[in-house]
Amino acid sequence: MPRPPLIDSHCHLDFPDFDGELEAVLARAAEAGVGLMLTICTHVTRFDQVCVLAEAHDNIYCTVGIHPHNAASEPEVTAEHLLRLADHPKVVGLGETGLDYFYEHAPREAQQRSFRAHIEAARVSGLPLVIHSRDADEDMISILEEEHQKGAFPGLVHCFSSGPELAQHALDLGFYLSLSGIITFKAAESLRDTVRHVPMDRLLVETDSPYLAPIPKRGKRNEPAYVAHTANKLADIMGVTPEQLYETTSYNFHRLFTKVPSGQQVMEDH
Repeated sequence: MPRPPLIDSHCHLDFPDFDGELEAVLARAAEAGVGLMLTICTHVTRFDQVCVLAEAHDNIYCTVGIHPHNAASEPEVTAEHLLRLADHPKVVGLGETGLDYFYEHAPREAQQRSFRAHIEAARVSGLPLVIHSRDADEDMISILEEEHQKGAFPGLVHCFSSGPELAQHALDLGFYLSLSGIITFKAAESLRDTVRHVPMDRLLVETDSPYLAPIPKRGKRNEPAYVAHTANKLADIMGVTPEQLYETTSYNFHRLFTKVPSGQQVMEDH
């Protein structure tokens, strides 16, 4: 039997790394069994480009948002502005947004304001929040819990690479965790230990391409086809077959990103 289709739940297909090669990249993704891709907006000023790309391909959807790196250089957005843009049928989530205290390309206060605006839009719309969190676990937990008290909102922590504390807080809030090629890296044993304790029904897989190519592609430009390497490693970590992992993560994606038409690669509920 053929394997169930995979979903790359986080990639950046509008980035210049793919200029002139996108159709070849998408063909390789199809050959690797990738059925759907979610291309992520990082600059609200480039949203139109992201949206046009998604409009041009039946199996590509997109988000709208501002990466924390760009929280100071992009126009400050309100929840209302994000909601207007998110009304487009191809927009299925908000972000990526969050906190990055490792690089601090934007002041922490600007990151936090932007993050809260995205949270409000997620709360109002019911669209999932795509969260970026790096070296900011304490503030991330604090803001998520404070905002959750105002009303629940769906979300996932993308490219999860933190420890068990943030993982548990995210799970307690009903969020999902998306795993990238980092789980294949030799030095990531502590991350793998954390992941082993995450319920299977809360896991997604992603590339974060063009970044973080998994072993055996590490050092190369990442692309959606390589999500299969991450998924196979995650299956090994979780002690299940690749087929089970593919089916479960795809089902989880559709349970979270409910705006994606259910006929596209969705599995029967059981």
